[in-house]
Amino acid sequence: MHLYTLSLGLTPYDDAWALQKRAAAARSTGALPEDLLILLQHPPVVTLGRSTKPGHLLASPESLERRGIQVRDVERGGDVTIHEPGQLVVYPIIDLKRHKQDLHWYLRQVEEVIIRALASRGLTCCRVPGLTGVWRERPDGTRVKLASIGVHARDWVTWHGVALNVENDLATFDHTVPCGIDGVTMSTVAQECALAALAAPSCAALEPIVSAHAAEVFGLTLATLPAPLAATLR
Repeated sequence: MHLYTLSLGLTPYDDAWALQKRAAAARSTGALPEDLLILLQHPPVVTLGRSTKPGHLLASPESLERRGIQVRDVERGGDVTIHEPGQLVVYPIIDLKRHKQDLHWYLRQVEEVIIRALASRGLTCCRVPGLTGVWRERPDGTRVKLASIGVHARDWVTWHGVALNVENDLATFDHTVPCGIDGVTMSTVAQECALAALAAPSCAALEPIVSAHAAEVFGLTLATLPAPLAATLR
């Protein structure tokens, strides 16, 4: 079995959201015969998941729109999440009927993909019990969050996914309580690499690394999405 990849660069959120839905529907029917990993970046956008609590959005949608930050209510699980340029966003379209029909298991697998990808660049990261995402414990004991994860599934086919802070300036996070976690400190791969005296990878450099580890974690063979299949999803 294969894991197809599709790299789109900077893509408007609404376009990627619609693409995910088409891809998930195609995966359910078999028109998309293999699992798919969509990798991209978004212009600034705040997404509100099904668990978003009142008060976790610190500015009105209208004021955010005036700043050029979109606000979208989406069907994924989780609380408020941020996307902005410099953040690597990964949307796995995975048929869990071919793997394990367990969303908690799936979330742990997505975390594992990011943990392994960053470890391959020398950056040790971890999970925090009871909290979804990928974190780093600094030598001084400070805990920072690098990746936010929120997913949705229908007929056991997933969409939405993971947002990894790579080289973004984190400015958009000022308008939210990230992931609904009071007191959370968000960081980036670039910041943590600098603190650890490591060379910081770009989003482009991380894409093939994340893809390779996704294939490894899910027990699949990596392949580029064939052009005829890509055309059917557009």
